[in-house]
Amino acid sequence: MNTTLTPELPNQAVVKRRRGRLQLIMLLLLAIGPMVLATFMYQWRFWVPDGRNYHGTLVGDGTQLVDIGVQGADEGRWQLLVTAPGDCAEECRQLVYAARQIHIGLNRDASRAVHGLAVARPLSDAYDQQLQREYPQLGRYRLDDMAYRQQVPSSEGAQLWIVDPHGNLVLRYDAKVKGKDILTDLRLLLKLSQIG
Repeated sequence: MNTTLTPELPNQAVVKRRRGRLQLIMLLLLAIGPMVLATFMYQWRFWVPDGRNYHGTLVGDGTQLVDIGVQGADEGRWQLLVTAPGDCAEECRQLVYAARQIHIGLNRDASRAVHGLAVARPLSDAYDQQLQREYPQLGRYRLDDMAYRQQVPSSEGAQLWIVDPHGNLVLRYDAKVKGKDILTDLRLLLKLSQIG
């Protein structure tokens, strides 16, 4: 059995080398191309979708509870926090009620979240007793009014915040928001999150 190898022609070697280089370039483009494209999209804001699937105002800049003047807040779980730079008037009370209802509406995920109230001024005796009686799980914190007004531009009325377990502010809502929308947003965050 005589096997003879046919020598490669110089043309075939060049073609194989070119094909190998082309494959290498294609693999590099496939691996690095999406990262480069995403960087350019982020830097120059092109092809960014206009739609969103959350109902509040996205904070997302690393602002934490202490930055807006909330003192003594618990961390470790997701939080529905109502802030009131002035008195806890009607809008504030509506948001406190909504926060509790949303917390209850989380069903099996309720253990992953808490609800709280941060106020700059002392509550009236009647409302304070009502909270102790009807909202026994409500966390209550002090709010530094000056720090709050510096950090939150529209700090005229009460706000409801979704806060992550590390104390980062995620979403903000005013008193006009529907509780169902907040519940939808929080459920999505809990579904996507592995923390808290």
